[in-house]
Amino acid sequence: MFTLEIGSKAPDFLLPATDGETYALEDFDGIPILVIFFTCNHCPYVLNSDEVTRATAEKYKDRGVVFVAINSNSENTHEEDSFDHMVERMEEHDFPWAYLRDESQNAARTYGAMRTPHFFVFDKRRTLAYTGHGIDNPLKPEKATSNDLEHALDDLLHDENVATPVTNPIGCNIKWEGQPESWMPPEACDLI
Repeated sequence: MFTLEIGSKAPDFLLPATDGETYALEDFDGIPILVIFFTCNHCPYVLNSDEVTRATAEKYKDRGVVFVAINSNSENTHEEDSFDHMVERMEEHDFPWAYLRDESQNAARTYGAMRTPHFFVFDKRRTLAYTGHGIDNPLKPEKATSNDLEHALDDLLHDENVATPVTNPIGCNIKWEGQPESWMPPEACDLI
């Protein structure tokens, strides 16, 4: 399986962020619920649903949920995914999460990120409890019928197993270095 399976431990990372800091997984120790999501600067699924993601991050921040965004896209495929453009984007939008650059694409590989956006929700033991999409129509959020990310967070915050722990991420594929724009690793496939 390309993507982390439910029950897997969160892989470590050490990545620079737009705030000038470098973050590792251990920097989020003590956070009850950690949402790591793979995103970018150009994908229309990301651009159209970022405000929904912001609303979710802000809705749950006082309940011990922290969001961390990672951009793994090759800037050689999409120049607008460069670190400098990430910094500009955060300055413009002031999103409530750290925005990390995965230039080597190692984080994308170890997590098995397939699309932007692709969400991974870890409980306090850093065990994967949910993976997949945020809302079921990130391209046209006004037509979304379900916010599966929020459903997962609600379940975890009530100390329940996540009712629907896996959904398919919906968005543009990760732009892999040295590959055509639409290339996906052969082992990457729909999660359900």
